Amino acid sequence: MSKTSELFSENGALSVAIAGFNPREAQIEMSLAVEQCIDEQIPLIVEAGTGTGKTFAYLAPALLSNKKAIISTGTKNLQEQLFHRDLPLLKKALASNRQAALLKGRSNYLCLHRLGQHSGNSTLLEKETLHELTQVRQWASTTNTGDMGDLKTLPENARVLPLVTSKVDNCLGRECPDYDDCYLVKARNKAMDADVVVVNHHLFFADMALKDTGFGELIPEADVVVFDEAHQIPDIASEYFGEALSSRQVHDLVRDIEIVKRTQLKDADQLIKAAEKCKLIAADLRILFPVTPEKGNWRQMLKRPEVESQISKLDEALSVLYEVIKIHLGREKELDTLFERVTHAKTKLAVLTDINQAGVSLWYETTPKHIILHLTPLSIAKRFASFIEEPKRSWIFTSATIMVDGGFAHFQRLMGLDDAKTLALDSPFDYQNQAILCVPRYLPEPSSRDMRQNLLDVAIELIKASKGRCFLLFTSHAMLKIIAEKLPEYIDNPILVQGTTTKRALLDEYVANKQAVLLGTGAFWEGVDVRGDDLTCVMIDKLPFAAPDDPLLQARIEDCRKSGANPFAHIQIPQAVISLKQGAGRLIRDEKDKGVLVICDNRLITKDYAKTFLASLPPMKRTRDLNVAVEFLHALNSKEG
Repeated sequence: MSKTSELFSENGALSVAIAGFNPREAQIEMSLAVEQCIDEQIPLIVEAGTGTGKTFAYLAPALLSNKKAIISTGTKNLQEQLFHRDLPLLKKALASNRQAALLKGRSNYLCLHRLGQHSGNSTLLEKETLHELTQVRQWASTTNTGDMGDLKTLPENARVLPLVTSKVDNCLGRECPDYDDCYLVKARNKAMDADVVVVNHHLFFADMALKDTGFGELIPEADVVVFDEAHQIPDIASEYFGEALSSRQVHDLVRDIEIVKRTQLKDADQLIKAAEKCKLIAADLRILFPVTPEKGNWRQMLKRPEVESQISKLDEALSVLYEVIKIHLGREKELDTLFERVTHAKTKLAVLTDINQAGVSLWYETTPKHIILHLTPLSIAKRFASFIEEPKRSWIFTSATIMVDGGFAHFQRLMGLDDAKTLALDSPFDYQNQAILCVPRYLPEPSSRDMRQNLLDVAIELIKASKGRCFLLFTSHAMLKIIAEKLPEYIDNPILVQGTTTKRALLDEYVANKQAVLLGTGAFWEGVDVRGDDLTCVMIDKLPFAAPDDPLLQARIEDCRKSGANPFAHIQIPQAVISLKQGAGRLIRDEKDKGVLVICDNRLITKDYAKTFLASLPPMKRTRDLNVAVEFLHALNSKEG
């Protein structure tokens, strides 16, 4: 018997260390496949249904292998859960002394140098930001890790955060006067010495892109790389294999130049004039677009004379700033770094305005105050495939939602993993007795205006039957807002709406209040684990097809057509299937959970592609009669009562 089989056996170390632990066939099968992948260095893709126990199934072989491992998760929340809960439990069971480290992206760590800069220039800051800066200064005197996430009084989007953390382009590296005390350096050094390093996908691919361009590397070399929530990787990798430049970056650059001028180069008046001109031109570029935030095709937008003219002005202003800074090079280390940032901005702008490039999407998005220009590769398959070839390592990709229509072809095609070994493991849950899937009869088409009232009626009926304890999941913020505004007229339950506070705070409030109803969009479709009778009903408004006007999707569809393939079958359906599986997966999280999943989209019955969606969902009992679902909820309540 291998070490892994022994560990998961009835009398193994996990049974001894964890109360109520029972061997699960799927978990043992996955752990053995991971063990083999580590030994033979063949890429492995595993879909492990909810309840399989996939976290231990990949962690245990990684710990037992005595090889250096990177575990990459989908979110910072999952990252912390893995590091603070799962790893210590497993290490204790194995009596392992292997060292683990938690590593986040640089924007999560306090930068002492930038804190010092802004503390001495508080006249540049607004009152609210100044108050936040005071909190950071007080916390800075007590923190050991410098992890900004530990400063709980700051909101997630606090304005002070970019002022007291660093980015690759404004970090002074070894030239920094605070280098020896740098929290990022300390975290990185700890990761270098650790046997298991827990990161998140954004950090992994940010570092992978850095290594590609030769700037440096944050994640240490490893023998084993595990991606949990691997279904997220294609989109995240595409983002980091591309380029982006925003008016906010120009504004930040100008602000940092102002600080250097005020503190170090008080005679460099021309520097401020040149910098301010860049800031004004970038702001004027944003004004050329509608006030309401939007996404669009940047190639088409560049054909507009006023946009093309403004881009030329920005390029010219950056060139002037480049020449002015050049005059002062060598006088101040901070300014030398700013010179590099201006150079990068000029180079990026040139790349982002080259409309003749093939194989990429050029698109833009606007926020209320800023504009971001993007270049995203249409496919990362070749690049990723070459990346994992050398040096030879063990690569494991796992998620509860990778497969589409019973196969892995979609994920393999996106990632260039044609030769990977694949493994499909069903959930151990008894879905036939634990849950009902209802697609109500008599619904109008999803695009019909009548759909609003129908959704409202279904939601009210479900909330009353379950006495709250519902998630209402939407594919758009617009529909969420409409239902959120109407519901209080018909029900007395507390209504928690995404966007009113942080995701974590909403979930805590939902669990604390047994009558609550939570309304959410994308952020609540995955990475949410509510068990037991706290969640007995999930309603989904419609099949989660990506917005057809999304410029990146449009570019991928066009590219797919050129290759002779069907974009609806190759791109849109697989994406929507994976999203629906994620949303549906919120309902049953435990072998004792029971509940109802209601999908208010008649296309699940009327369209030919419906069978692809249905085949990808858990094997719940199915009904078209909403009354059957309502009665199931009433029965659950009467048992609990």
